[in-house]
Amino acid sequence: MKSTFSKSKICFVIMGFGKKTDLDLGITYDLDKTYKNIIRPAVEKAGFECVRSDEIKDSGLIDKSMYALLMQAELVVADITTLNPNAIYELGIRHGVRPHSTIILKEKKGKIPFDLDHTRMFMYTHLGEDIGVDEAEHCKTKLTDLIHEVTEQKKIDSPLYSIINGIIPPIIPESEFVNFIDDLADREKGPFALVEKAKAEMEKENFEQASKLWEKISDKAPSEPYFIQQWALCKYKSNTEDVANLTDSLSIIEKLITDDQNTNDPETLGIRGAIYKNIWWLTKDLSILERAIECYCKCFKITNNYYNGENYSFCLDEKSKNIEDANEIIYCEIEAEKTRKQIIKDLKYLVELGDFENRLDKKWIYASLSNCCLAVGLEEDATKYETDFLSQKPLEWEIKTFEKSKKYNNQAVLRPPQTEHKAAQSWLPQMALRLFGIKF
Repeated sequence: MKSTFSKSKICFVIMGFGKKTDLDLGITYDLDKTYKNIIRPAVEKAGFECVRSDEIKDSGLIDKSMYALLMQAELVVADITTLNPNAIYELGIRHGVRPHSTIILKEKKGKIPFDLDHTRMFMYTHLGEDIGVDEAEHCKTKLTDLIHEVTEQKKIDSPLYSIINGIIPPIIPESEFVNFIDDLADREKGPFALVEKAKAEMEKENFEQASKLWEKISDKAPSEPYFIQQWALCKYKSNTEDVANLTDSLSIIEKLITDDQNTNDPETLGIRGAIYKNIWWLTKDLSILERAIECYCKCFKITNNYYNGENYSFCLDEKSKNIEDANEIIYCEIEAEKTRKQIIKDLKYLVELGDFENRLDKKWIYASLSNCCLAVGLEEDATKYETDFLSQKPLEWEIKTFEKSKKYNNQAVLRPPQTEHKAAQSWLPQMALRLFGIKF
């Protein structure tokens, strides 16, 4: 029996899935929040059936269904935030096969590709982890109005068709397109529905079940990094006390690593760092700790994210306690303190911004400020930000996580710095001699 899906007006949505990073800005955006809070409700309010490529049953990123929708959908909405290569490619196809009814969205920050900098775009503000309620409501209304305008007036918005006259857009036979559309009726079997189930399991901290779901999703879209990242994340969180489980998690995340072992993706780096850190706790293998430091360091340099900075500092502290080289000990201590002071400076700036109250990570900003202040000896500030953290009514497990970090940082403050010992005596005079050009 055929569904009535084919009778609906279709809007196909082009965008990345999950968390994607703008490497120029060092900002990671949860694009699923854009889809669920702005795009889908606006599209449905305008009277369209909204379809994103991960809602296509058993789809890869490039298949017949996607091409059919790009050619024939009455409306396409393309979010090019972070300049996701797949989204840019699909937008190019749409502009090549359809002269009108395409809307481009982008987060306000970041560069616009040269070929699109003269194209009308719908701009919005994203907070990274989420979108503010006021911004979401404002954008939904504006986008709904724009959809009505674009689809009713049918003005040319494709750069190709606006420059070259007389081009005839290609079409798909109606009967074939109807078959594609009817296949969308059972979207419960597609990756999008499974993603929602996996996220629900993660919220309940049922990481073992979530890991199985992310694995299934990854099988459906093996070229999508976000699905592999979440699979690895849930796998390692399902049992952080088992080296074999952590090793399995590492093998999953390293599906995203090239042969030269380099990656600039902050999500991948952060998850690798966390896995290595947990393996270090169990094995005390210094080479594993070095890898955690490398991942967190690179991630912090790219994103300036306080969470990764804290972990970077923590791992440096751990290294300083487990090595003999005097110069290395001093370097670790100085780098850890410098990183924490940078985090304090950056987070204090965030707290003072007018839109800080809209941030969903307020409690963790306060927690990080408290712990970093404590680690560098600013005890009054640490107490103040701890009070701010508790005022956010954190959950039981969140308080335990904070207390664990606080206990560690208290130990770091009480531990005599290595610079008071032979490390300073051997390293500082040598540095002074180098400064004056004296060889030894």
